[in-house]
Amino acid sequence: MTPIKSKGYGVKNSTFSTLKPIDFERTEPKEDEVLIDILYCGVCHSDLHQVKNDWGNSVYPCIPGHEIIGRVIQTGSSVTKHKQGDIVGVGCMIDSCGHCHSCIEGLEQYCEGPKSWTATYNGPMKPDGSNTYGGYSNNLVVKESFVLRIPQSLDISKAAPILCAGITTYSPMKHWKVKQGDKVGVVGLGGLGHMAVKLAKAMGAEVTVITSSKEKKEAATQLGADHVLFEEEEETMSKAELSLDFTLVTIPDPFDINPYINLLKRDGNLVTVGLLGPYKKPTINMNVAMHRRNISGSLIGGIQETQEVLDFCAEHQILPEVELIPIQKINDAFEKMQEGEVRFRYVIDMQSLKDEMD
Repeated sequence: MTPIKSKGYGVKNSTFSTLKPIDFERTEPKEDEVLIDILYCGVCHSDLHQVKNDWGNSVYPCIPGHEIIGRVIQTGSSVTKHKQGDIVGVGCMIDSCGHCHSCIEGLEQYCEGPKSWTATYNGPMKPDGSNTYGGYSNNLVVKESFVLRIPQSLDISKAAPILCAGITTYSPMKHWKVKQGDKVGVVGLGGLGHMAVKLAKAMGAEVTVITSSKEKKEAATQLGADHVLFEEEEETMSKAELSLDFTLVTIPDPFDINPYINLLKRDGNLVTVGLLGPYKKPTINMNVAMHRRNISGSLIGGIQETQEVLDFCAEHQILPEVELIPIQKINDAFEKMQEGEVRFRYVIDMQSLKDEMD
């Protein structure tokens, strides 16, 4: 098969400095694959973690990007779900074993196969020596079964973060059955947190944002939050104990989980979605046991569920709050993201890369 010459922005080794242009090749679509011309790609905090090898699992060269919206420009001979010209999306996964219990149930993100699921970049979750290159590039080749339909009513220049930030917050709320009238806490108001607020409100919940930044109160209110708690105000936090049915913690760096546990009612659930490393301090299990509270984690969402959140966002007119940037400003975006200065998600206009290639 003739290789497809491609270009992206990434890093070639673990000595992280700046993302730079990288020329590479993709394979032509197999019979069940499509070739996508990438139009927009969201910038996720995970991208920063991966290029820096914060989780100790990065594969180089690393070309990030897993919030992708593009146009189908070529299809394999057996493809039936998508055709040339379709506007489609690709999230965090491009493959899984397809045979384990999780995959059969449509929960590919928990694939129990020999390699687990294959990420859009950084290869399989259980490394086998191979690599994949993500959406900070001009094109992508993906199995049609891992390609999502983008509803026509969604603005494609803004919708890309739904494919990670959206599904990562939607999936646990759906699993733990957040419903009309529930009191939901959202800790952190960044890329994940702001989507959690919008989605929880659309589900009918009463939403409390818990933040360390008083500057975010106005933003939280504008997003639809009913209440805002400042975690450094001990008296206010104490008064809010036993008030929440469900809490989603979206902080991407190590934090102390214990103050948030105390906000839960009996049998309440706290789910961490932003942090994949250890907590800053050990969990005080007395506070968990005293009210039979539940502490858990959640990982993105399956393909069926990702399509569901796209349709949900279209139905409820939910879009991420984004700032559109050219790819040439990605390093500046990474710096601002690390300092918590972005509001709330960067999206790369991939035409800027194509202009560079001309």
